Amino acid sequence: MVYNDFRVIILKAQTFKSVNKSANISNQNSNQHRERTIYMTKNIVELLRKNPYPGRGIILGCSEDGKRSVVYYFIMGRSENSRNRIFEKTEDGIRTAAFDESKMTDPSLIIYHPVRIYDDYTIVTNGDQTNTIADFLASGETFYTAMRTREFEPDEPNYTPRISGVVKPNGTYSLSVLKTAEGDAERCLRCFYDYSDVKQGLGHFVSTYKTDGDPLPSFEGEPIPIDMSGQDDFETFTEKIWNALNDENKVSLYARECDIATGEVKEIIKNKNVKGNA
Repeated sequence: MVYNDFRVIILKAQTFKSVNKSANISNQNSNQHRERTIYMTKNIVELLRKNPYPGRGIILGCSEDGKRSVVYYFIMGRSENSRNRIFEKTEDGIRTAAFDESKMTDPSLIIYHPVRIYDDYTIVTNGDQTNTIADFLASGETFYTAMRTREFEPDEPNYTPRISGVVKPNGTYSLSVLKTAEGDAERCLRCFYDYSDVKQGLGHFVSTYKTDGDPLPSFEGEPIPIDMSGQDDFETFTEKIWNALNDENKVSLYARECDIATGEVKEIIKNKNVKGNA
């Protein structure tokens, strides 16, 4: 098999000179070059609301006040087997589990640990590569080294991308997408995105799929910059994301907020399947 590695380093938003074009004579003294920073951000609630099936998704970012790192992970499903899942807490994160054990047919690729905490690093992925990353970090290796040992999922014809992220204790984070090269199952593209200059109120979003389809089209492009405004109210923002996911296809949502200075953590788990609805 041929492997192609691509590494994308994103250090900071574009800065450029802009000109004040005001026609007001009293403001002509201000008609000079000004340096600004502009983020081409998207509204995550609107993105999700308009997309019936992004599949599984990761959002990493920084709260509007710059004091907290934020992690979101959601799963969706079209088949009964995929929809028959919930998120459960574990000692070091969460795992997926069958809601109704009698209806579980194939646990491969759908039962795993999406989130694990290792040495204050938050690992979030859409598959068992969570354990790969944790094992490599424990042995002194890196996120990048770990993901170069993995490839996209073998679920022909979709070949679902493996999406992964790691948040460091200081709030900086990295994302990775492993997917086929133009749909060629003999070639794996490994894309890495390193956000070492985290901005207040800014996050990034990746999902497994671009939208619904048959076969499902893989996520394209770089992680999408997300406006994290409203993150000062963690619970409300989480509720908005949950409500924006397609009601028929959504399964579970995990949200985590960590105070960068104190390490204090808040977590929210939302499951569509709840006891009494089996």
